[in-house]
Amino acid sequence: MTTSHPIRRAALGAATACAVVLLAACGGKDTGAHGATGAHGAPAASTGADAHNAQDVAFAQGMIPHHQQALEMARLASGHSASAQVKALAARVEKAQDPEIRTMTGWLESWGEEAPMAGMDHSGHGGMTGMSGMMSADDMTSLENSTGADFDRKFLTLMTAHHQGAVEMATTEKDKGRDTRATRMADDVITAQSAEIKEMKGLLAAR
Repeated sequence: MTTSHPIRRAALGAATACAVVLLAACGGKDTGAHGATGAHGAPAASTGADAHNAQDVAFAQGMIPHHQQALEMARLASGHSASAQVKALAARVEKAQDPEIRTMTGWLESWGEEAPMAGMDHSGHGGMTGMSGMMSADDMTSLENSTGADFDRKFLTLMTAHHQGAVEMATTEKDKGRDTRATRMADDVITAQSAEIKEMKGLLAAR
């Protein structure tokens, strides 16, 4: 009967040791975005807002007004264009770029960064006029005041330059951005707008 105490003490000691090991393991695991660990103890890759860099912010802050101006141009087509093809192209631009504006605005808000406001003067935003294909105020006024075949020619010419600027901006984001959502959107912009550039050049050549 006297042998039960050493056995009991041994069992208790083993249980205590296991508990200490488990507590140490749990205490060393941080489930937060900055301290998560992988299966082999290596830091897990950051995702979402924690993965962005300054280029991602610049991309979103620049592309939002760029897209907004494209929407302004596209919305003129229904009342000014004489071409079903131009109207269809403008509708595709609006359908693609309006949701992207909302998405990028959400990124900036989650990053604690300022999002450009709709309705601002986009022609001079960030000094992007020309370099990134942004239209000047005179370009926009000329487009608004044109109709029929004249509108279609101006629209295709200006939108081609506008798309080329977007492709340039997106290429920089792919090269230097960090947030995978932003770089994926940049890739989508390059693919879609490069195809539309080809289409618009074909429509211009046919005229």
